[in-house]
Amino acid sequence: MKKALKIIAIIVSALMLIIGSVTLYLFLSVSSTANHMHSPIERGGSDIRPEQVDFEEEDPLSFLLLGLDAEEVDYGRTDTMIVVTVNPRDESMKILSIPRDSHTELVGRGMKDKINHAYYYGGEEMAMDTVEHFLDVPIDYVATINMDGFEELVDAVGGITVYNNLAFEYADVNFQRGELELNGKEALAYVRMRQDDPMGDAGRNDRQRQVIEGVLREGAQISAVASIGSILDAIGTNVQTNMEFEEMLDMQDYEPSRRNIEQLTLKGEHTQIEGVYYYLVDEVEKAKVTNVLREHLELED
Repeated sequence: MKKALKIIAIIVSALMLIIGSVTLYLFLSVSSTANHMHSPIERGGSDIRPEQVDFEEEDPLSFLLLGLDAEEVDYGRTDTMIVVTVNPRDESMKILSIPRDSHTELVGRGMKDKINHAYYYGGEEMAMDTVEHFLDVPIDYVATINMDGFEELVDAVGGITVYNNLAFEYADVNFQRGELELNGKEALAYVRMRQDDPMGDAGRNDRQRQVIEGVLREGAQISAVASIGSILDAIGTNVQTNMEFEEMLDMQDYEPSRRNIEQLTLKGEHTQIEGVYYYLVDEVEKAKVTNVLREHLELED
């Protein structure tokens, strides 16, 4: 009996050592990745909401996700601009894809242009300020990912599943209608096509939402733990954010919000101004979207 207890004790101790070592490895790996991707921004608090987000109080917060059309995260125009608001109190997220050609003022440059040019002229800071001014909602954090990183991240989680409503071909990839399993290269082509979509940016925005949801869903699976190294490599070498490691840890209580995601759309029309192609967002529709986001962030009118 004593011998059996001793063997059990040895096995339990070994398991605890292994679990502790894996936990320490993951903590150190995540910490190293977070420090590598951290990019401080010389930007004060938002004029719309000057106070800092209180994670202990589970304050709602917002992100600006920027996908670059360049291989480096410090150069290029933003091919994708997505605002994500997270409210842990009602466990929900709202996603708004901003049409890249939206005509608006570039804050800090004193001119109107396509909104995706803000990053080109002033990096993350101008992009955040411009989106804030455009939507009248605070932007708390920004995350920038290049296209190589996008592919690697999808591959790192083992690919994603989407439901395609439109048969099309783009970048030598043939997308049939129905449920599709996509790898990184295919997912990138899936979200970039817009010229042949009768819904234009609205259709493209829906595909972007599907891919984001797919990455969140697959990344949350137990099987993704085995790929944590690949996931961290994809993030660490291709993503920059102003969120610090401690803030990332504080966000663990926000995780249930990913299970209830709503897609928002900015309606408008295409036009030309002085020979340049733009997307003019309908001001009434934009006001409706702004109200939804402000209410989700629990902002007072």
